[in-house]
Amino acid sequence: MTNVSKAMELIVAGYVKVRDRRALVDLLAHRRKVLAELQTVSGINPENAVRAIQEEIAVIDAGLEELKPTLGSLPENEL
Repeated sequence: MTNVSKAMELIVAGYVKVRDRRALVDLLAHRRKVLAELQTVSGINPENAVRAIQEEIAVIDAGLEELKPTLGSLPENEL
């Protein structure tokens, strides 16, 4: 993993610790938007940046998995 992914791991771990699912969902949406924009770039090779964003998305997805409610319970901070 890259240093960027380590930073993202720490951010996600913080959100998981305080059970802030909404912050993780927002972070995931932002990273997906950045990834989509990077994939349309021309004139340079964004391969390393794309890979880093994909790693961050995987870390965020893993954090969201940790916050999945157990069967029969309601999410804590979902409106």
